[in-house]
Amino acid sequence: MKKIKKILIIIQRANGDVLLSHSLINSLNNYYVAPEIDLLVNDDTLALARLLPNINLIHTFSYKKKRDERWMQEKKLLKKIYKRYDLSINLTASDRSVVYSLLAAKKSISAIEEKPQKSWWKKLLLSHYYYFDTSTHILVNNLKALSLLNIKQEVNYNFPDISNEVTHKVKNLLTSKEINEFIIFHPSAQYKFKVYPRHLRDQLLADLNSLDIPIVVSGSNNKLDLKIKSELPKLKNLYDFIGELSLEEYFALSQLSLAYIGMDTLNMHIASVQNKRIFAIFGPTNLRMWSPWSNDIKIAATENLPLQNYGKITIFQSPLPCVACGRAGCDDKNERSECLFTIKPEVIFSEINFFYRNA
Repeated sequence: MKKIKKILIIIQRANGDVLLSHSLINSLNNYYVAPEIDLLVNDDTLALARLLPNINLIHTFSYKKKRDERWMQEKKLLKKIYKRYDLSINLTASDRSVVYSLLAAKKSISAIEEKPQKSWWKKLLLSHYYYFDTSTHILVNNLKALSLLNIKQEVNYNFPDISNEVTHKVKNLLTSKEINEFIIFHPSAQYKFKVYPRHLRDQLLADLNSLDIPIVVSGSNNKLDLKIKSELPKLKNLYDFIGELSLEEYFALSQLSLAYIGMDTLNMHIASVQNKRIFAIFGPTNLRMWSPWSNDIKIAATENLPLQNYGKITIFQSPLPCVACGRAGCDDKNERSECLFTIKPEVIFSEINFFYRNA
């Protein structure tokens, strides 16, 4: 296996999955001699994939093209990857991604489901496989392929520096608004069911305003974020950056911040990579898989609690007995999550206030 030169890593999930693959990528790059490591990702994660270190080429899959072109996209993609690699590693257990892994390389490793009716054929055809464990942090799950290659599993959680040019641009933006030290507040997420309710968010923002430190509100220019933008209260210390920064510029903004406050989403994991102080509001998300990883003590959260601290991380959850159900909202249709309505903003602010007053 030391002779491996060309590697394809398949990550057909969300931005967080792509970000948290970099420890695997670094390990492979350090173990093999100058390997060419390519990625296959969904096109809506391409901007993040481009920021990962040690990547040679990125292939993309588009769900829009899947609808519009049917089999044409698969044909073009398979032509690009078919038998081009010495090794493929698939981090997602879907049938499509497993087929890509099988066809791309002589040796194929993939995550699979534990249910035999879903994975029997994968076990037969793959060179190696491991079970995708929803009770284990995604960062650890992504490293399981290394043990099958007899490579030491080691979490390497340091993300590369953003370019000086981008950092300088963000610093200039902050200076133009007379912002020196600041805290990031990220109120949104990819889906509505993860978003803290507006009336509670407004109360929390009013409390944060009393700290008399700039609170920079971050977000993209998608429909959900822009709706939140239109609802933001007018407060002395609140600075609206929603829709103003590229992803790379957000990395720089996060690096310059004192702390992150907000939802369990990509921005939270960026803060975790950068070893920032984190105050994360969790709804129904599976905490064992998706809690922020602590660089200080090399662990993530393993149990659901209304309030918990570890390393530089504080997590807030509902006391409801159904937490965390892992569903996409109570109806499992990306809508309302009742648990988020029971997390009190005064509890969140108390923890943040203590941190800021004692920093």
